[in-house]
Amino acid sequence: MTRIYTKSGDAGETSLFGGGRVRKSDPRVDAYGEVDELNAAIGVARAQVGSSRLEPLLERIQDELFTIGSVLATPKDSKAYAHVPKIQDAWIADMERSIDGFDAELAPLSAFILPGGTPLASALHLARTVCRRAERKVVSVPEPDLQVIVYLNRLSDLLFTMARVANARAGVKDVPWRPPK
Repeated sequence: MTRIYTKSGDAGETSLFGGGRVRKSDPRVDAYGEVDELNAAIGVARAQVGSSRLEPLLERIQDELFTIGSVLATPKDSKAYAHVPKIQDAWIADMERSIDGFDAELAPLSAFILPGGTPLASALHLARTVCRRAERKVVSVPEPDLQVIVYLNRLSDLLFTMARVANARAGVKDVPWRPPK
């Protein structure tokens, strides 16, 4: 029987894919941990989708985030790096097409908006903020993969747009930010 626990991380270290052990506070581990949290946040959003056309897109993004996690967990100088799936330019282009398509359904923004609305839109806004945090962690990794940064930057834009679309399709208007006077 294989157990889920190995006890190998009990001293605060973890193994990277392809070998080597690092502290769990290592920037690389922090970055792929944030991507894992982002994936879970998108899973929460998917649970809110129902039969919406957004569900297949969110599932695809979750698959792509696993690839990003594996890229982040594998040192570029390891033999394993050559065997890790890579981020595809087409993924970013697909997100841009999706953003453009969703934008066509929406009124143009004229102010900052408050995150919220429907449960789905709220979950997508939360996923967007986790995505931005993951992006900040990735840029702190020594010699980060630039495609990871571009992917996460575009994904946060997509999640924002999807949140607006989720609200619009449910008949919920964006709530503009009103600075205190």
